[in-house]
Amino acid sequence: MSDQQFLLWRDLLESRTGIFVTEQRKMFLQSSLMQRMRELSYDDYQAYYEFVVNAPLGKIEWAKLIDRLTVQETRFFRDPAAFEYIADVINKNHQLYSKKYPLDIWSVGCSTGEEVYSLAMLAKEVLLRHGKNESFIITGTDISVPALNKARQGIYSQRRIETLSEHYKKNYFSQTNDEQFELLAEIKRNTCFAQVNVLQLNKTASTQRHIIYCQNLLIYFRRQRREEILNHLVERLAPGGLLLIGMGEMLEWHHPELVAVADKSITAYIKRVNQKE
Repeated sequence: MSDQQFLLWRDLLESRTGIFVTEQRKMFLQSSLMQRMRELSYDDYQAYYEFVVNAPLGKIEWAKLIDRLTVQETRFFRDPAAFEYIADVINKNHQLYSKKYPLDIWSVGCSTGEEVYSLAMLAKEVLLRHGKNESFIITGTDISVPALNKARQGIYSQRRIETLSEHYKKNYFSQTNDEQFELLAEIKRNTCFAQVNVLQLNKTASTQRHIIYCQNLLIYFRRQRREEILNHLVERLAPGGLLLIGMGEMLEWHHPELVAVADKSITAYIKRVNQKE
């Protein structure tokens, strides 16, 4: 891949997804493209680029390619400190939730669903203490359709669930065969998944969420783009709601409607209930 071709592909990816590929990640972009090109018998980056951008079937091909170009590194309860804090928040505010007005959590960039189901199991565990174990809904969004399809299935290999405690494995999974484990229906029915491009958050429903979980996503964008994404998320956060992002993903960022959580183990914000606070 020449420098010119790299810039073409990098600009295309950023313009359509917001993701910025640095020079250090050139090999990742090159190998991901090459893998797909071999499947289609392309041996030239420029020719494949022209097909994706200009061919009648280019949009369909882009939808398939984006799954290769977006990083899908995830696992159950990936950041224990973050989930511990969320559990405390749910516990303290449990009186606000009911079947009619459930706890509403949004997982942004949910990939193959581990994050969504971690939040669902956590919410169920905490609310069960108060007899409200069905009073929650977790929405997961991602740009990758194949990743979302995997998430909806809720089926994971032994390796994917090996870090889970025996409690979670026993109470929330059923073994389909020697290597596959499926989330129980009682967890799945409190979750939903949808394709969302974070560049188009202004087009998403203006639902006011109690918790927005957006970890390990912003690092793939330039700072200005990160600010735009966060501003849209704040608009969709209910007063008193929690916004949680990854450590170091947005340094020295402030928003007039948010108050930073004083906890060095996480990066989180609470939306002001009264804007004069």
